[in-house]
Amino acid sequence: MVAKHATRTPVKSRAVTPIAFVQALLLAYERYGADPYDVLRKAQITPAMLRRSDSRISAEQMEQVSEAAMRELDDEALGWWQRRLPWGSYGLLARASLTAPDLRVALKRWCRHHRLVCDDVALALEADRQQATITLAEHRPPWPGTRELCLVTTLRNIHGYASWLVDSRIPLRSVQFPFARPAHADAYPWMFGCEPVFDAPVAAFTFDAQYLALPVKRDERAARLMLQRALPLTVRLYRRDRLLVQRVRELLAREPAAMVNADALAAALNVSVRTLHRQLQGEGASLQALKDEARRAHALDLLARTQRPIKQIAQAVGFDSEKSFARAFRGWVGQSPSEWRRAGPSGRG
Repeated sequence: MVAKHATRTPVKSRAVTPIAFVQALLLAYERYGADPYDVLRKAQITPAMLRRSDSRISAEQMEQVSEAAMRELDDEALGWWQRRLPWGSYGLLARASLTAPDLRVALKRWCRHHRLVCDDVALALEADRQQATITLAEHRPPWPGTRELCLVTTLRNIHGYASWLVDSRIPLRSVQFPFARPAHADAYPWMFGCEPVFDAPVAAFTFDAQYLALPVKRDERAARLMLQRALPLTVRLYRRDRLLVQRVRELLAREPAAMVNADALAAALNVSVRTLHRQLQGEGASLQALKDEARRAHALDLLARTQRPIKQIAQAVGFDSEKSFARAFRGWVGQSPSEWRRAGPSGRG
C-alpha cells in the first residue's frame, strides 16, 4: 500500500535521487508486512511519483523516508539481508572507530566490525602508496529487488562516515558496481562525485591513499550529535576537502602546462570552480599563488636540468610569451631566466 495523497512544499535541494530507490525501499515494507503510508506522506512522495520510473526526489526527501523506514521497521539495512540490523547498529559501528589514531585504522575497524553485525557482505580496505580501495564482496544475495539500493547505500555509508570522521571530503577516484547500467545512471555522479563503472566484478570505490593518514578528529560528543541526524552522511557528499591544497599542488606538478586555468583544475578534482576557490581560501591559499609556485618550481627544474631555449621553457610552464615569463621569473628569484641559468648551482644561493 502506498500514500493516497500528499501536500507538496518546495524542497531545499535539487531532486536527483531516483524514485527507483524509494521503490526498492518499499520492498522492505512488503517483507515485514507493514504499511508505508505515513512514511511516504511525511516525505511528500505521492503515488503518481512512484508510478513514474523517471521521477526524482531531493536529498531531504530520501533522508526523511529512509530514516523513518529504518526506525519503523527497526532495520537499518531496510530488509536487504537475512537478519535485521536493529536501529542503532550503525551507531555502534561508528563509535567503535572513534578511538582510532587515523583513517586507515578506523576504516579497517569499520570493515572488521561490519562483519559482526552482517555476514551477508564483507567490506575490506586495501591500499598502496597511491590509492586506497574499499571493496564490498557479496556472500549472499540481498532481498530480491533491493540489490542496487543495498550496494549503493552501503558504499555511500562508509564513504560518508570516513569523510565525517576526518572532517574532510574524500573525493573518489572511481566507483564501480557489479550490475548493469540502470536507466537513472545520470544520478550517480551526484551521489559519488565521479562517473561510475557498471558490470564490474565487485562493488568498490577508490580514493587517494593520502587520506588514510589523516587523524580522526571526532569524539563521543561529536558522535552523539551526528547520530541524531546521521542520514545526510549517506545521501549527500561531504563538502570540505582538507587536502585540497596538496591535491592542487600535485596536479600542477604532474601537468603544469595542462592545468593553467581553474576550469581544468576543478574538472580534474571533481569540484566546481566556485568550490575550488572557496575551499582553497578556507585553507589559507589561493589558486594563483599555487599556480605561481608550481610554475616557478617547474621553470627552475627545466632551466637547471636542460638546455632548452627560454622560449620553449616559457611555453612549457604555461606562459604565452617569453617576455611575460621573464618578468614573472625576475619577480620570483630576482634574476632573468638566462642570468639564473648562467650563474650555475654555486651562484644561485
